[in-house]
Amino acid sequence: MSDRIYNVMFLCTGNTSRSVLAESILNRDGGGKFRAFSAGSYPKGIVNPFAIRVLDGNGYPTEGLRSKSWDEFSQPGAPVMDFVFTVCDNAAGETCPIWPGHPMTAHWGINDPAAVEGSDIEKQAAFVQAFRYLRNRISAFTSLPLASIDKMALGTKLREIGRAEGATSLCPDVA
Repeated sequence: MSDRIYNVMFLCTGNTSRSVLAESILNRDGGGKFRAFSAGSYPKGIVNPFAIRVLDGNGYPTEGLRSKSWDEFSQPGAPVMDFVFTVCDNAAGETCPIWPGHPMTAHWGINDPAAVEGSDIEKQAAFVQAFRYLRNRISAFTSLPLASIDKMALGTKLREIGRAEGATSLCPDVA
């Protein structure tokens, strides 16, 4: 059994909701085999309070979560990523940094719960749905036999995960 810990980056433009949800989910559900990070191309500098509420309500860690730029991860001494997943269509269409180590990439886009307008109940429901979609994708990802699957098959599986329930229209084969 491998003791390898895989570094995983979740990217979104503002790094306030979807990518932060995914970071927390993988850090708890990754069974010690993954270290998750999130970042944005244009971070807003705050984590959406509904994201914190949904994570807290489901028993996921929120301490230390913050909205940050992907530039932090291009600095000397930054962790080298094994996987990079975009979770919003805008980030998927942007020119991403060149990641050291050439990580595997895929697009796992879901609709932005922070874009939902309406009552707090409607906003909360959008965040719960986003949380569920991301948790399902992450569960599928963590069950992959990473140590024994070849790179081409792994890439196919990662893209398939991105097409799971709740996928945005950009998901068929972006990465």
